[in-house]
Amino acid sequence: MTDPLVIACPECHKSNRIPADKIGQHPSCGACKARLIRGLPFELTVDTIRPHLQADMPLVIDFWAAWCGPCQQFSRVYEMVAAPFAERARFGSVNTEQQPTLAQSFQIRSLPTLAVFYRGQEIARTQGAMPPQHFHRWLDEVLADTPFSAPS
Repeated sequence: MTDPLVIACPECHKSNRIPADKIGQHPSCGACKARLIRGLPFELTVDTIRPHLQADMPLVIDFWAAWCGPCQQFSRVYEMVAAPFAERARFGSVNTEQQPTLAQSFQIRSLPTLAVFYRGQEIARTQGAMPPQHFHRWLDEVLADTPFSAPS
């Protein structure tokens, strides 16, 4: 990966062009100066999701709801696994109660649902909570077909 990557800021959602070899050097947003690569999930809404979907890094989205017990349990796993994958994927979160339009447009039928997007295309989806090791393995398998596969 030598070409610059377009990455949307998790704070202001502006697109940023970052040299691929600088991803591990904590790049900041050109507009708001927030760290672009944080290893933490960030909230997505109907107004903010587009630049993240179109970005050059894979985007993992956790579709959840406050009333969903398995969603609440999985949120800790999601946060824990996001950190070691920080340089390989972005982690977004969609509260389906607050964002019913997104839930409908992505045809979310079960919670939690995890979907992975790469350059605007959905490349994987799974439903239900899972333990950290299973989630980590699933992500490794999904990202294997992208330039963000596990380091050898």
